[in-house]
Amino acid sequence: MAERTGWVDHIPVIWVEPDAEPATVALWLPPFSTTKEWVLPFLKELAGAGFIAVSFDPWQHGERGVEPPEEMRARVFGGGFRRHMWPILGQTTLDALRVLDHFQAENAVAGGVSMGGDVAVALAGIDPSVGRVATIVSTPDWTRPGMRDLMDSSKDLPQGEADAYAAWFYDQLDPMTHLGRYERGQAILFECGGEDRHVPAENALRFAEAVGDSVRVNVRPGLGHMDAMTPDVLKSCLGWLSRR
Repeated sequence: MAERTGWVDHIPVIWVEPDAEPATVALWLPPFSTTKEWVLPFLKELAGAGFIAVSFDPWQHGERGVEPPEEMRARVFGGGFRRHMWPILGQTTLDALRVLDHFQAENAVAGGVSMGGDVAVALAGIDPSVGRVATIVSTPDWTRPGMRDLMDSSKDLPQGEADAYAAWFYDQLDPMTHLGRYERGQAILFECGGEDRHVPAENALRFAEAVGDSVRVNVRPGLGHMDAMTPDVLKSCLGWLSRR
């Protein structure tokens, strides 16, 4: 397989090409405050399964960043979550459209970890080429009901108020408030940690109940937000995305 990097307009991209002729494109996105290189090991797994496996730096991340990761985390989780996170989610979702267009994806699959999975679910709602999604510790509800502090789950995490700019992205792209976009039967897998208090599984379960049988939620007992990327969970995501 061949590992490559480049740019799609303003978006820095990494992808891995399989040895055999690829069947389709798999987009796999990183969690908040990490980079496209963070997911490279799983991109190689996807390429081994026959995909052109693609990732890119989310907006304000990696080569598009303007601050160290620790400063980004302090800014977003310091009381202004909605004002700061919703534009990151929204712009990254729009960028994913451009990246898939560049790779001329048909019948694409998508997924990611935490924020990356949030984006993949939103993308499936607006891009008809995406028919299958797998996520790890992600949510379809950008308001994140019940969200606790990542480092101290006994503390509620203040979300603050969105300004007009941030609210526009939420109003246009939040999956939970656009359930009709999932009526075409996109196959979506949520791998959730049973002990995850940062992104509780209840939000994915509500989405699955509202959308129907095309959405599956696996709640993994004993796993939290930071330790949910187990070999079994990654194998489950790979298998889900590889189904035809």
